Amino acid sequence: MKTIKNWTDLPEFKNEKEEHDFWQKHEIQGDLMNGSVHEPDSRESTTITLRFDPRMLSRIKRMARSRYLNYQSMMKQWLSERLEDETRRSSSDSK
Repeated sequence: MKTIKNWTDLPEFKNEKEEHDFWQKHEIQGDLMNGSVHEPDSRESTTITLRFDPRMLSRIKRMARSRYLNYQSMMKQWLSERLEDETRRSSSDSK
């Protein structure tokens, strides 16, 4: 198995099959993956509790694993993207 040591070594995939085939023969170096994870200062975030249907949470976790992400980080990214979309939509509606 070949090890990816730099993010620039990742090709652009034309489809999911091509990406799947690539990851069957490659892995990301642990240091590279760890170095890309943002660990916020405790003053930067607030802990909250959300309740999820267990099946939904399982699907989210599976999706995150397939993308080599922590599921909580992926959910924060989704929320951030949606917040930006809503903010843009709200500001364009008020014009």
